[in-house]
Amino acid sequence: MRDLIERFYARAWNSWDDAAVTGLLDERVVFRGSLGDEVTGRNGFRGYRDKVRAAFPDFHNEILDLVIEGDRAAVRLRYTGHHRGGILGFPATGTLVTYHGAAFFTAREGRLAEAWVLGDVDSLRRQLGAGGEVRGG
Repeated sequence: MRDLIERFYARAWNSWDDAAVTGLLDERVVFRGSLGDEVTGRNGFRGYRDKVRAAFPDFHNEILDLVIEGDRAAVRLRYTGHHRGGILGFPATGTLVTYHGAAFFTAREGRLAEAWVLGDVDSLRRQLGAGGEVRGG
């Protein structure tokens, strides 16, 4: 399970590797993202991920903690990226954002079958509403 989660973030997110999505996610995966969207299936996940990518082309997930029990995992994360496209009603600002979140996963037959992600969207909104002020560097 550890390897599955680490590959999910390294390849499906941080490298935007579409081929990895097929190997990592169950074909009926249910993914609920921080932005409140809930999608089903690999293409649903890709659509959600690409929505984030359009707003933050350099979006990066950093695993801070990973706890595993059987076919379930909980992950504490740090997200970073430059705001280059509209999201959450905010036009692009160029702001470097940093915010945190947690994700809860269930695996089935060696692939991720469910994901529920909770990001600190209030912190993200505050940073996007700062009028382009660069945060975190």
